[in-house]
Amino acid sequence: MSTTYAARVAAGALAALLVLAGCSSKAKDDDNGDKKAAGGVKTGDGISGKTINLGVLTDMTGVYATLGKSVTQAQRLYVKQTNDAGGICGYKLALTVRDHGYEPQKAVSGYTELAPKVLGFTQFIGSPFVAAVKQRIDGQDKGLVLPQAWSATLLGSPYIRVIGSTYDVETINAVDFLMKEKGIKKGDRIGHVYFEGDYGENALTGSKYMAKKSGLTVVEQKIKPTDNDMTAQVAALKQAGVKAIVISAGPRQAASLVGVAAAGKFDVPIIGNNSAFAPQLLATQAGPALTKNYFVASPSLPIGAGTPQAKKLVADYRKAYPKDALDNGIVAGWTAASAFGEALKKACASKDLTREGVDKALLTLDAFDPGFGVTQDFTDPKAPSSKQSIILQPDESAVGGMKVVREAAASTVAEGYTPGA
Repeated sequence: MSTTYAARVAAGALAALLVLAGCSSKAKDDDNGDKKAAGGVKTGDGISGKTINLGVLTDMTGVYATLGKSVTQAQRLYVKQTNDAGGICGYKLALTVRDHGYEPQKAVSGYTELAPKVLGFTQFIGSPFVAAVKQRIDGQDKGLVLPQAWSATLLGSPYIRVIGSTYDVETINAVDFLMKEKGIKKGDRIGHVYFEGDYGENALTGSKYMAKKSGLTVVEQKIKPTDNDMTAQVAALKQAGVKAIVISAGPRQAASLVGVAAAGKFDVPIIGNNSAFAPQLLATQAGPALTKNYFVASPSLPIGAGTPQAKKLVADYRKAYPKDALDNGIVAGWTAASAFGEALKKACASKDLTREGVDKALLTLDAFDPGFGVTQDFTDPKAPSSKQSIILQPDESAVGGMKVVREAAASTVAEGYTPGA
């Protein structure tokens, strides 16, 4: 779920914001911040009284508004259920939510505001925005961040932990599906439509790597989040004779791409990264084409998976938000909140609920399984927590609008690939 709008133009503004923010959001000195709570548990920044404060930096009004809402509501649900069950370590959880609308300045200023006040972040949408504050997270704040972003540029930090396969790995698995299931073969051309910035360009790294290994040629089409009409891109890819298309963008761009291709009788399979679909698209004119020719590579089973955990989450979410649609943002939000909660429990057992203690606790989780088909290993900050992807297809009859067409797997190429190398 991440890209950047006019990244090069915004770079100067981001840099200025970061300079100002660095002066105003230093974490407390260790001498002042750490303290012993009742029961001998060490606490620090982000804990006030008997409350653990957690931050959410989301997109409720921008390119990922639909998914951002689902992610956030799922995390609110997790917090409510956890608090109703007595909290964690005797503490109640509290979320402070800021909507950055997928704008760089708002994202950075939101982080600047919340970083001194929270123990960590259960959500931070936007790879470029997380990358913009990565130096501060690693160097001074050191609060755990579980982003809704999967760029390989975020790997290597013990504090920023990507949940699931990074975009490059996910795209390798997506192209592997096209070759094994959709007839793409050595010598073919495939198109790749991608957002400028960390998200799209990391995904492009994956498609080009897979193409090199498999004897394919990638035809590139770079776009911006404001480019909602894919007519020009479809025309260019059709003229280039591509046999399939990868799209690393948002739901709107995916719907346009699939719809325009279908209208032009350009009958090729199209596969998107995990954030390039929302079930609301099935009610648009592009709906029939999406159910025929569109696929999505996902780091988890969909919300309608049918596992005991999925069934419970569906029932609980519907009860809490009866007017809202089900989508995979719910799974992503719930998984991240659950992982953060598990780290808090481990940190409590070690009697260290400081930022450092929670960070260390997450590094001990080598088989985290929230019940959505993929087990996560957080022990190596340099690696994604999984290299597996599940291939989904839009389906109006499925709960959440997605069905599984290939179970969790990592392709041979993905297994031998090192993100960021």
